[in-house]
This record gives sequence, structure tokens and C-alpha cells, in this order.
Amino acid sequence: MSEAYNPYQTMLNVLDEAAKKIGLKYNDYVTLRYPERELTVSIPVVMDDGRTEVFTGYRIQHSSSRGPCKGGIRFHPDVNLDEVKALAAWMTWKCALVNIPYGGAKGAVKCDPSKMSIDEIRRLTRRYTAMILPILGPEKDIPAPDVGTNAQIMAWIMDTYSMFKGYAVPEVVTGKPLEIGGSLGRTEATGRGVMFTVLNLIEKLRLAKENMTVAVQGFGNVGSIAAKLLKDQGFKIVAISDVSCALYKKEGIDIDKAIFYAKNNQNLLQGYTEEGLSVITNKELLTLDVDILIPAALENQITEDIATEMGAKIIVEAANGPTTNMADKILEERNIILVPDILANAGGVVVSYFEWVQNEQSFMWDEDYINSNLEKVMKKTFEEVWQVHKEKNVTLRMAAYMVALDRVAKAKKIRGIFP
Repeated sequence: MSEAYNPYQTMLNVLDEAAKKIGLKYNDYVTLRYPERELTVSIPVVMDDGRTEVFTGYRIQHSSSRGPCKGGIRFHPDVNLDEVKALAAWMTWKCALVNIPYGGAKGAVKCDPSKMSIDEIRRLTRRYTAMILPILGPEKDIPAPDVGTNAQIMAWIMDTYSMFKGYAVPEVVTGKPLEIGGSLGRTEATGRGVMFTVLNLIEKLRLAKENMTVAVQGFGNVGSIAAKLLKDQGFKIVAISDVSCALYKKEGIDIDKAIFYAKNNQNLLQGYTEEGLSVITNKELLTLDVDILIPAALENQITEDIATEMGAKIIVEAANGPTTNMADKILEERNIILVPDILANAGGVVVSYFEWVQNEQSFMWDEDYINSNLEKVMKKTFEEVWQVHKEKNVTLRMAAYMVALDRVAKAKKIRGIFP
């Protein structure tokens, strides 16, 4: 993997630059260049046909300086250690940026859940949980859903952990079903946070939202909900895509119908039709002449080539790490505004925190209370980042990292290095 496309190196490059801009000496933040723990596990699973397959799993804890580690678990055939390390570090910065008392973690299993039965996934999840059990816990490390995982998988993790403890521990995981301690508003939280971020940005830019055109790459939980909420706000969603295809309609796609179709088509858009809709390539979607592009898929989607041909005026990163370092520089030179992932998609971890607090208190909040508090957190965080962006004349990504790194470095300095 070349340096430009190594997500962990991408993270380190931005971290080093942010440290210089806030006046940190190397010694002040060197510990943050390394994860606190890297756990790699072998996960034997008896498959439905009777053979035993051994999967590789990871759990990385990047920093616990500001509280227990927090981060999703992804099931995907292409995961690797550097990707998981980068995702864990981004969680550290994201939690610090929105100022919730967590550090960053991430987990993954190298597998293709689309080719596994529900029973195979359940056995895989329970064995993976057992293998990482020594570092899990509501005061230590709290997983959540990510690419390829969902509320049911979180329920199996919670149950497995609880079986070992001998009593129910709902607060060990977030993104659970409501019936076992999940939070109202959690499913929509990341997409809703993206919507709030878009609204906060266009307010600063004094733009009218009506008929602003939007392209969304990725139509999973985050992309589809962001698209729906933005459409409801008056934006025109002209392009959407997922792993199966990319679709374009100049007059705007009926997002509610597209979501309904995908839900009943193995969560895929392939085969969806409506009048005036055309199939385009992924590259065409990423380079469309639109007001706003929302990458909501995987890492490293916006490369140098894409950035050079980019037609969007604004990029709001709903995915983690969708833009490479070199692409970032090209976008900056082209004066394309980019709202970074650690700000734009932080709604998920904010409401995960709310879920954890509710579990700790054995008390359930109503959805309006959750959504209004999410809006407040996203607004306050955006204002802090925007202020640094203007005062220091840096990109929004650099401003976000500067705010986050300052908080984590101060916590680390106050606590000191043990022993």
C-alpha cells in the first residue's frame, strides 16, 4: 500500500501538521502517533456445511486519555490493520472534537457477510466478542455498528459479554435494538448529523438551500438517511450510488421510493428505475457538477484524479477518510470547501454517547430531546471549528484537527505518562 493511499499514514500526516499549527512539540504528542493497544485475533467458525473457517479479527484502542475507548466494528473482506488503526485514531479526534468523554477505538473482522448465513454471522460475532473480551467493557471499550454490521450484531455482542459477566450489561455496546437498551434516534443519528452540518455550513456561506443540488456516494444507513433528510429540507438529490450502481436524475431522485426499493432488494439500488433516471459510473457521480457532494461510502474515494476533475463546490465527508492527502491539497488549491469526516459524521458517536449515558442511568430519553441535543452539539462544534478556520486561515479539516488535538494533548499532559 503506497503512502498516499495508506489511511493511517494519511491520518499521521494531518496530525503532524495540526500539531505544528497549534505549537505542540513532538514530545507533546508523540504518544498519539501510536495506538495504545493493537489486538489481532483468530476466529474459528463452524460453517453451515460443517467445515471450520478461521477469520482474522482486530480491535484497536488508540487513546483512553479522555475516557473509555469508543468505536464501531466493521465486517468487510478488504479490512486490514492500517485501516483499523486509522479508523480508531479518527474516533479519538472525533470524540474530542464534539467534546464527549471518550477516546477512540475500532474493530473489524475480515469477512464478507453478504456471502454468509445469519447463523454463520452470529457464530462469528459471538466468537469474535469472546476473543476481544479482555479489553471490552462499559468503562474500557464500547463498540458500535459500522460497515457490514447492524443492531442485531450489537445485540449478540451485548448478550455474549453479559453471559460471561452473569448479568445484563447493555452499556457495553451502543447501536443496539430499542428492546435491550438502544436509544431512540440512534439509527438516524449519523445521517442527521450530516444534515445539520450542511445546514450549518450554508448558513455561514449565506446560501439558500432550496434547489441546491446534491450527489450522495453510498446509500447505506448514513447516505440514505442524509439524502432523505436533506431532500426534506428542500435540497435536490440528483445522484445516489451504492456498491451495485450509480444513478442520476437532473430533476431530482425520489429518495423515499429509492430507500423503499433498496430495503426490499437486499439493500441494493441495482434495478431501481423512475422516469428520467440514468445509470452513471462511480467516477461520474464523484465528479458531477453539483453544489454539494457527500461521500458516504469507504476510505480513499476522492483521489488526485477525482479531485482534479471535481465539479462540486462543497464536499461534506459522511464516510471516514474518503479523501487522500494529495486530493485534499488539490481541493484546497481549487477553493472547494470540504467539511471533514470528524466533524460531518460525528452525529453517530454523539448519540452513541447519549445511549451509553441512558444505559448507565437506567433511564430512557425521548427522541425530540435526543435530536435537539444532537443539533446543539453539532452547532457548537461547527462554530468552534469555523472560528479556528477563519482566525488561523486554515482549511476546515485542519481547524477540526487543531481543536481535537489540543483537547487530547492537554488531557495527556495533565495525566502525565505512567509510571
